[in-house]
Amino acid sequence: MPLERTWIVFAIAAVAALVAAIVITAAIALALRLAARRRGWPSALVRRVRLPFRIFLVVVLLWVAVGLTLPAGDWAALVDQLFLIATIAVGAWLVCAFAVFVEDVALARYTIDRPDNRVARRARTQVLILRRLAMAVVIVLAFGAILLTFPGAQAVGASVLASAGVVSIIAGLAAQSTLGNVFAGMQIAFSDAVRVDDVVIVENEWGRIEEITLTYVVVHIWDDRRMVLPSTYFTSTPFQNWTRRNSELLGSVEFDLDWRVTPAEMRAELERVLARTDLWDQRVSVLQVTDAVGGYVRVRILVTAIDAPTLFDLRCFVREEMIAWLYRSSPQSIPRSRVELREEEDDISAPVHVADPEAVGLFHGDRGAEGRASMFTGPIRTTDVLPDATRPAPKGEWPERAARPGKPERPAP
Repeated sequence: MPLERTWIVFAIAAVAALVAAIVITAAIALALRLAARRRGWPSALVRRVRLPFRIFLVVVLLWVAVGLTLPAGDWAALVDQLFLIATIAVGAWLVCAFAVFVEDVALARYTIDRPDNRVARRARTQVLILRRLAMAVVIVLAFGAILLTFPGAQAVGASVLASAGVVSIIAGLAAQSTLGNVFAGMQIAFSDAVRVDDVVIVENEWGRIEEITLTYVVVHIWDDRRMVLPSTYFTSTPFQNWTRRNSELLGSVEFDLDWRVTPAEMRAELERVLARTDLWDQRVSVLQVTDAVGGYVRVRILVTAIDAPTLFDLRCFVREEMIAWLYRSSPQSIPRSRVELREEEDDISAPVHVADPEAVGLFHGDRGAEGRASMFTGPIRTTDVLPDATRPAPKGEWPERAARPGKPERPAP
């Protein structure tokens, strides 16, 4: 067949393939639109898989047209390989889009915009993990299938399979942390320990679980920050989950007041305050005096709400209203600091510590001891005597005597 005629036949076959793809797509879209009048999932299917399905259909029909019109040759094998790679890649895209559609259908039955949404949050978490796992498996398989289309890669694949034991050990050691996070993510999804939209306390931060993946978990902090934690954190570190069983919570409001406070009047005012707000779920309302030491009386109020944000608003509302009531109707209950003024007095009970025991006088024991001792004792005058005056004189010698004032000394013989 001449070359010109061959290209003309190929062009006609390509146009026919495009027309067939358009007709098939239009027929399927019409059938789905008719079905969408009674149910909502066909429209979601069209929205998710319309583009990848059209591309996949065009690639397959063009591949068939090329195989039927172009003659065999060296370049024909290359064209077939390119079409095969394109078909595998677009087919993987189509399967992933279909997985997203299945996720949408599954999650449409479970809504989390209601008070009691524990089952919905668990289902949403499991579906999200399964979708990501399925997409990862499809992408890995598609990449492996594309590699196997090359002749050289087939020999490499055979050798890898032959040494699968050694490779698996090396890969396990190299990706130990990653695989640990993957298995931790699967454990989180099916152990029901934490779910999407759960209220948790992690790293001393309050927030909601925004996203759970195979390797990490995103926590939406109350001030719009995002904390990204590895999946192993929730399997190896203790954390608080405020909505694991139900979303209702109990909170406290505490006051340090004066001893003249009247708890009965405060309890009556608390009932009036709670009756004016819809934040209280009418389950618990308690006012108790929990402590009374250190000059203050500790008053604690316990209230309940349907979830954590509502409980925070309720606690702030009760605190503001009770402060206004104390200032308006019970000012004597406002805490005060009392100071007692006293004149300084001498401490007569404190003993006097004398460093030298011989220095202790007649009276001792307080600060006035020295004054009292001076009244009974005074300086005693004594006459200075020579050291040798009392020594007996030897025979033949006159003893030396102290000289008396006004008389001359006796001369020696």
